[in-house]
Amino acid sequence: MTRGADEYAGGGFVRRVVTVQLVPCAVFVVSLWIVLRAGAFTGTCRWERAVPGTPAATAGALTALMAGTGLLALLLQPFQVRAVRVLEGYWGRWPVTAALAGVLTEVQRRRWETLRESAAAPASDAVATSVRADRARRLSARPPAHVLLPTALGNALRAGEIRAGERYGLSTLASWPRIYMQVSDRMADALRSTREALDAATNLCWCFLALSVVSAAAFYDEPGLWWLCGCGLLLAAVAYKGAITAAQTYSGLMHVVYDLHRFDLVEALHLRLPDSPEDEEELFAQLSDLFTGRGKPDLPYDHRVGLSPADDTDGSADSEHMDGEPR
Repeated sequence: MTRGADEYAGGGFVRRVVTVQLVPCAVFVVSLWIVLRAGAFTGTCRWERAVPGTPAATAGALTALMAGTGLLALLLQPFQVRAVRVLEGYWGRWPVTAALAGVLTEVQRRRWETLRESAAAPASDAVATSVRADRARRLSARPPAHVLLPTALGNALRAGEIRAGERYGLSTLASWPRIYMQVSDRMADALRSTREALDAATNLCWCFLALSVVSAAAFYDEPGLWWLCGCGLLLAAVAYKGAITAAQTYSGLMHVVYDLHRFDLVEALHLRLPDSPEDEEELFAQLSDLFTGRGKPDLPYDHRVGLSPADDTDGSADSEHMDGEPR
């Protein structure tokens, strides 16, 4: 086990469980418990009821809250990917959500067109130049118009999913699970940290949305407490914005992974490294066909891992390989 993997097996795994699963679930469970104890669903809310009156009651409440938090975290953990994908805008399963997705995708397309026009507009002064540069940066963080998703989070992730590997001829979605296994410890740490931030922000967004629904049901007859619903929606919006920021960072790191480790993927497959950009594009096109099940590449193997064709011009690789010297 490498140093990075060893650290992740210890503190890193615990950090992910706490930040991604336990904290959002604890916020929801504690808030729901307070609302229930205050009697919000059965009449006028009385907050003093939520405070345990004795040490034994406090210990019992803490035990129940911890058990409820752990159980909810265990139940929701398998749905982590689905939680992110719903906020991304993959809503084509049902007719109603599919229709809504079409409307919101059109909104995203118009925003994309506005950014493109602003980024291409001539600049007359320093302020206009700065604005144009900002528009160009924001446009680069979005996918092409024909593959836009209905939400900003979905477009932030899709920009990495369809551009990171495609710049070199690789299908990103098909090659990502394979190239991820070749990344360095530092890159793996950065990817894990960013992904944890994305998942934590996503779960907090769902948590505050759920609390907004609970508040609406509990305080519908108490107008003085309707502001709690607004607070829940505001916090959900902040968490969603944080998820977008983390997604943009994650997409940027995906580009870096392909910049630095695409040839490590070739070596791991025991194929010969390309001699030119044209050879590279052809190689990765064939590998993409293999990964997506569209074909089988006609490529020679090279089991002398780590050597490009140019390194073997004098035949020294054969002697090194036969001598059994480590790489």
